[in-house]
Amino acid sequence: MITPTLAPASLPEGLRVYAIGDVHGSADRLRALHREIARDLAARPVTEARLVHLGDYVDRGPDSAGVIETLLQPFPYAGSGPGPVVVNLMGNHEEMMLAALTDADLVPHWLANGGGATLDSLGLRLPARTHDWAAALPPRHLAFLCGLQTMHAAGGYVFVHAGLRPRVTLARQSRFDLLWIREPFLSFDGELPGVVVHGHTMEREPVIRHNRIGIDTGAFLGGKLTCVVLEADRLGFLHS
Repeated sequence: MITPTLAPASLPEGLRVYAIGDVHGSADRLRALHREIARDLAARPVTEARLVHLGDYVDRGPDSAGVIETLLQPFPYAGSGPGPVVVNLMGNHEEMMLAALTDADLVPHWLANGGGATLDSLGLRLPARTHDWAAALPPRHLAFLCGLQTMHAAGGYVFVHAGLRPRVTLARQSRFDLLWIREPFLSFDGELPGVVVHGHTMEREPVIRHNRIGIDTGAFLGGKLTCVVLEADRLGFLHS
């Protein structure tokens, strides 16, 4: 873990949050990063820990099915204190996949954005009738995808997949923006309803601004899978 530095927001005393960026089928890296988190938590116990996955579990990478299976399993923690509470957020790729399951007209858009890799990992081929394809998905996987949240808040932070629309309250943020926005969010230099921890927009290294922390570092293209560790008024990073 990189030596903690001053963070742009803070969390209540006793709370630590681990947040992981876009996985995109990189199941081995996700499991390795979970082990790193477990080791960090065992070495530095805390009253309450949360683990937030920021979405985009499927598509593009080689093992989307393995990523979902990993997220369905209990977090691998054997320390003396409590393990983290896990929060799984939806990404735009999960939304595309679910939309393609119910509307055949949307299948080409999903496939053009890496959906074929997800089908391959499930051992499925795209059938002529979309409802046959939906029936072939493991029910546990479908229930997982349908149950994903779109936002999580803790202390001075808001966790979403893509970002927030500037000058709009949290209560009035649209689902589309939470899952898809880039501009005007990325270049906005003013205050937001909280410091936004997000993925969606890939960078070589984590991006830290006074109003946002971006942690999509391109795991499926050979970059790092990044986890930001937030505690009190400090932040650090774990990678796999």
